[in-house]
Amino acid sequence: MLSLFKSKPKLAELIPSGYVDIHSHVLPGIDDGAKTLEDTEFLLEEMKQLGFTKVITTPHTMSTVWENTPETIKNALTKVESKLTLPFEIQAASEYLLDESVINKAKNGELLTLKGNFALVELSYLNAPIQLYDFLYQLQLAGYHVVLAHPERYSYFHSNKKEYQKLKKAGCLFQLNLLSTVGYYGKDVAETAKYLLKKDLYDFTGSDIHHKNHIKAFQNKIIVTNGEKITEVMKKNSFFL
Repeated sequence: MLSLFKSKPKLAELIPSGYVDIHSHVLPGIDDGAKTLEDTEFLLEEMKQLGFTKVITTPHTMSTVWENTPETIKNALTKVESKLTLPFEIQAASEYLLDESVINKAKNGELLTLKGNFALVELSYLNAPIQLYDFLYQLQLAGYHVVLAHPERYSYFHSNKKEYQKLKKAGCLFQLNLLSTVGYYGKDVAETAKYLLKKDLYDFTGSDIHHKNHIKAFQNKIIVTNGEKITEVMKKNSFFL
């Protein structure tokens, strides 16, 4: 008799051929990701083994914490390119914490983007900025498309899921953190990822890889929805080829 409960796949098994990753922290020594060139080399090789074929890495830009600029990020990328034999194409953008300083950078055309005018933006985990929707409007007024990193991880939206529809109507594109689907960030985050997948609200995905524990977690089984849905969203990243 066939089991009524089909075993769920490992996350690593769902990665489509030609996968382009648009969220990671693998440049050495400029944020909370890779610390050394050796770390960078290890992470990139492991990403290749997972099936990644291109990486747009996105170090943090966060006032008073990670004061990166396009120059510091590009310099770090140049160092990696000159010191390592890269397993695939790597580009650099940034993950911007949404605040007044980012709006000022945007008005001056100073955001380092994923592609064209597509900017990766994150919110505080403690609370959304009071001016959230004004900030989003200002970014769009400055000519940017906002890709919101890991919307499932903002716990203050979990009890008010209508806010996600509001964010979409405000022009946000949603980027799923792949490790959310294996429960890496907890049950509530996984449940919210399941909800957003079911509602077809995700536009792109990202690994958000910082270190070897993130790499290892790709061997965990997914705990949300069906694998086909996750792979379907991953394939949308071909936009960034």
